[in-house]
Amino acid sequence: MKSDDDGPFDDEPTGQFPVASSSDPRVTITGADIASEIVEEPPIIDPNTLLPHWTDAPTGQVPIVVARETAKDDDPWSAVPAPAWREGEADWVAHEGQFDASFLAGEAKVDDARPWEFSLSEDTTIEEDDDEPVIEAPRPAPLRGQRTRQRVAANPLAGRAVRQGSNNVSLATLTGIVLAIVVFGLFFAGPLALTVLILVALGFAAAEAFAGFRTVGAHPATILGIVAVLTLGVAVYNKGLVVVGAVTVLLVIFGFIWYMSAPTKIDVLDGLGATIFVYAWVGVLGSYGILMLAPHTYPNRNGMAFIFGALALTICNDAGALFIGRWIGSRPLNATLSPNKTIEGTIGGTIITLIAGALLLPLVHPWNLTHGLEAAVALSVVVPLGDLFESMVKRTLGLKDLGRLLPGHGGLLDRIDGLLFALPTMYYLLHVIKLG
Repeated sequence: MKSDDDGPFDDEPTGQFPVASSSDPRVTITGADIASEIVEEPPIIDPNTLLPHWTDAPTGQVPIVVARETAKDDDPWSAVPAPAWREGEADWVAHEGQFDASFLAGEAKVDDARPWEFSLSEDTTIEEDDDEPVIEAPRPAPLRGQRTRQRVAANPLAGRAVRQGSNNVSLATLTGIVLAIVVFGLFFAGPLALTVLILVALGFAAAEAFAGFRTVGAHPATILGIVAVLTLGVAVYNKGLVVVGAVTVLLVIFGFIWYMSAPTKIDVLDGLGATIFVYAWVGVLGSYGILMLAPHTYPNRNGMAFIFGALALTICNDAGALFIGRWIGSRPLNATLSPNKTIEGTIGGTIITLIAGALLLPLVHPWNLTHGLEAAVALSVVVPLGDLFESMVKRTLGLKDLGRLLPGHGGLLDRIDGLLFALPTMYYLLHVIKLG
């Protein structure tokens, strides 16, 4: 290249290349020194930063950035590890979990919390188990509904009235004989007349039970419950047991509407609970008698024979327990529920029932001696249980009787309590012994 002294810079190019001297193979640039002849002292590097001072000339070396030591000074960024080249798998694992970005966040306010954030109050309790912690937030105390039923003691049967034996045994016996003549006389009228009789009896029995619950302050849906019992009986006669679920669902739904529409606050447990209880006790159990009379259940009107067997064995068991218990009874069967029922009377009632099953039932087709004894054994167990169950309900309510419809006996439910347990037992027993 030419300098300013050789000529102006705006001369026209000649198109020729400069010729280098063969004696000097080096390429030279005017104004530059030979790099090999320049020897400088290496710059002083700060041992703390591992980098030269910013005023020093560049050295051309690559800075060391692979050191993982953390500075131990008061610098707030000292907790952040130094950068490192990550070439191998170990380099990626080296700094895992060392950087905590939480110190970058400030203290958030509760009002500015994001939707996925929450804060616990001071009275929040945290319970931990073996699996995972469970956080329980404080809940407001529920408002208890108004109680309408009378308060009871710790023992609901303590101090309750106990039915005393009737002094007029002749009146009770006469009432029982008249009732038996009317019932068994309807067998000559056919199954439809017996069905109507059972429906009427179940309706009166349900009404007596509802009245007993009302005496202690409960508010059962009496009209709704009686309608449900009668509806179930008619539906079972026409369609069978498949309708029990449907009628029960309707009772629960309409019962909810009944109490929801009540003008005053009512204890729904003592109201709807008592309604469903009486419906199941009287309506569902009693519907098995109507089921056996239904024409689609048993051919050749055999259902009337089975109803006759259930009625006859129940009456024999009740009568035998009553008279033999009064004669030689001394040890109560259950002093808490029914002090007047004795062990001797129960045994006597069982014996009378077995005699009736062996001698009376075989007189009616399709009963025979074997099936009659099997039915007598089964009903000798469940009939006393049904009587004790009704006694337990009465003692809980503090009543001697649930009604006064039958002189010397109390209410109608007091007479059919054992039969309510006998009817479903007889129905399922017939399937076991394959009779009918």
